[in-house]
Amino acid sequence: MWNMQSVVTPNPPHPAAPAPFNMAQYVLRHAVDLGDKIALSVVAADGVDDSHWTYAALSRAVRNVAGGLLAQGLSPGDRVLLRLGNNVDFPLAFLASIAAGLVPVPTSSQLTEIEITKMSALIGPKLIIASEGITLPAPQPNLPVPQMLTTDELHALADHAADHTLAPFHQGDPDRPAYIIFTSGTSGQSRAVTHAHRAIWARRMMWEGWYGLHDSDRILHAGAFNWTYTLGTGLMDPWTVGATALIPAAGTTPAQIARLLATHGATIFAAAPGVYRQMLKHDLPNLPDLRHGLSAGEKLPSATRATWNTRTGTCIYEAYGMSECSTFVSGSPARPAPKGTLGYPQPGRHIAVLDPVGTPVPLGQPGIMAVHRSDPGLMLGYLGADKATADRFVGEWFLTGDTVSMDDAGAITFEGRSDDMMNAGGFRVSPIEVEAAMALHPGVHEAACAEVAVKADTTVIACFYTPETDEVPEQSLLDHAHARLAHYKCPRLFVPVETLPRGANNKLLRAKLRENYEAHH
Repeated sequence: MWNMQSVVTPNPPHPAAPAPFNMAQYVLRHAVDLGDKIALSVVAADGVDDSHWTYAALSRAVRNVAGGLLAQGLSPGDRVLLRLGNNVDFPLAFLASIAAGLVPVPTSSQLTEIEITKMSALIGPKLIIASEGITLPAPQPNLPVPQMLTTDELHALADHAADHTLAPFHQGDPDRPAYIIFTSGTSGQSRAVTHAHRAIWARRMMWEGWYGLHDSDRILHAGAFNWTYTLGTGLMDPWTVGATALIPAAGTTPAQIARLLATHGATIFAAAPGVYRQMLKHDLPNLPDLRHGLSAGEKLPSATRATWNTRTGTCIYEAYGMSECSTFVSGSPARPAPKGTLGYPQPGRHIAVLDPVGTPVPLGQPGIMAVHRSDPGLMLGYLGADKATADRFVGEWFLTGDTVSMDDAGAITFEGRSDDMMNAGGFRVSPIEVEAAMALHPGVHEAACAEVAVKADTTVIACFYTPETDEVPEQSLLDHAHARLAHYKCPRLFVPVETLPRGANNKLLRAKLRENYEAHH
């Protein structure tokens, strides 16, 4: 319920996760009653290379791998770095690690050696599971060398339990660490976000609060396996309710995705806004089975939403969230978001809009979006960064850092970012991280990065820089960026400027750069 202040209190509160608890066991609970049902289909454009996993086969493979990992001397609580490509190896290794009580750390396959080495040094993995051709961390002096497991060895473990016992699901406190994901912070340093086993329990609030998900659904997610949006919305949530997950094979184009929706009778489609935009450039087949689409990762342009609705006759329901708490505000089939808003806090969420001292603001006034500390989906904290964790809280509230307002029905309107974080294809990117990399170029004196609009519905990362002497060739800047940053973090625009705008306290005014650029282009 809510009052004249911008607070939504769950009534009744969302129940706590049962104890003892294991996330992987909960995700695969339907292996018992739906063993022969297809849990996952990896679908290819030609239809020839499709692969299918039943609930029973998926659960058996996960437990086989879990037993194999423990047989190698790993112990519950040990961390496992995942360096895997866009295939079923990723969810298999992820769930098997959690089943065994280990703590998997999924990472983007696009990361450079510099980036993944820093991450590995922070988490101290006991094991790295890696696909051939994906960059590995460099050896670090004074740090133990982790064990290695190839995908061939992973498959061998999944296929049979010849030399180890099929692992039971490791049981324990639902508040114990389950997995770690990386996100960029406003300091420019990638933060390792530690999530508890209870995080999967919190996702129950999305079933009706966003998805409208049922066990009869066939949900096709257009993202890569190793993206956490795909992992949650495209795989774990469908499996938890007993639905079927459809994932396009690696290399599938947006035009082919539309055909796969039709061919495989997808009832729900999930993607980032950029995928919807690309699909709408092509003819779309009739989609008689599709009920609606889902969007997250970045703001969905209103033009994209309207065009999709006109051409398919279906709606897109959008969700707002962050790595520290997944999604918690959304529109849904049961309660669509009013025009111009993000939607409503999902049923069971405890949300507030706060002033700088942590007091809820009156309805209709802007403030900082906050999530109550009791939310089961909220992170345990940033690994190795207790102060950074504490700084995100005011009293019992976790501060998202985004400015919003709440109306008298509880709908949330996004007012602007309170920081300068950028968005690249659904990934949040710190401008400080990109600026630090670009400042290492010998021809760059200073650099500032901002997300700028290049079309009505398209934004890109732009690097504004002051040259040491002459303007630097763009190709030189591109090569420099790609050598130090993952592809999605690299600027698409390089704009030489005489000076970078700064405020009275010498703070860099990235918003001013964005405004100036968009006003003249």
